[in-house]
Amino acid sequence: MSLSEVDRRLLDQCLQQTPRAWENFVDRFLGLVVHVVNHTAHSRQIQLSAEQRDDLVADVFLALVDDHFAILRRFRRNCSLATYLAVIARRIVVRRMMAAGFQLIAGAEPADATVESVHEDRIADQEQVQQMMARLDPKEAHVVRMFHLEGKSYSEISAAAGLPENSVGPLLSRARAKLRDRGPA
Repeated sequence: MSLSEVDRRLLDQCLQQTPRAWENFVDRFLGLVVHVVNHTAHSRQIQLSAEQRDDLVADVFLALVDDHFAILRRFRRNCSLATYLAVIARRIVVRRMMAAGFQLIAGAEPADATVESVHEDRIADQEQVQQMMARLDPKEAHVVRMFHLEGKSYSEISAAAGLPENSVGPLLSRARAKLRDRGPA
C-alpha cells in the first residue's frame, strides 16, 4: 500500500509544524501505537500494567518528535505511513522493554505460538539465537546478530555490514526462511 494523500498532508503539516498538526497526527495514529505496544508485549509473553503501556506509548511519540521529527523526516514515502510507524513503534517498544528489563512471565504459554509470530519479533533467548546463527552463513549470522541481539536498526546494520540499507530486510527474511525450513537444531 502506498502513502495516502491524507497521510501525506498530515506528515507534511507535522514536518512544517503547522498549528494542530501534531495533535491530529497523534489522534490518527494513537490506536496503532497502542496496538503495537499490546501486540509486542503479548508476543513476548509480557504482562503490562496500564501505566507501563501508557509509558511505552508515550516513549514512541516522544521518539517521533525527537530531534525535530527526525524519524518522520527519514520516511521515504514508498509505503503507507501506518506501516512505517508500526515498524518504528515496534523497534522503539522492544528496545524500551529490553532496557527496562522486562522478563517473560514464568510458565506462560503464548496464546498464538505460530512460527511466523515467533520469528517476526526479535528473539530474546540469546542461546537460541546462537544455535540458529550457527546454521547460517557468516554474513547472514552477522546481520541476524546485529538485529536480534544488539537491537540495531537497518541503517546501523547497513553501515556496519557494508550492505545497502534496503537489502537488510530481505536478508533477514531469507535467514528466517532458512531457519524455518531447517527446523530446530
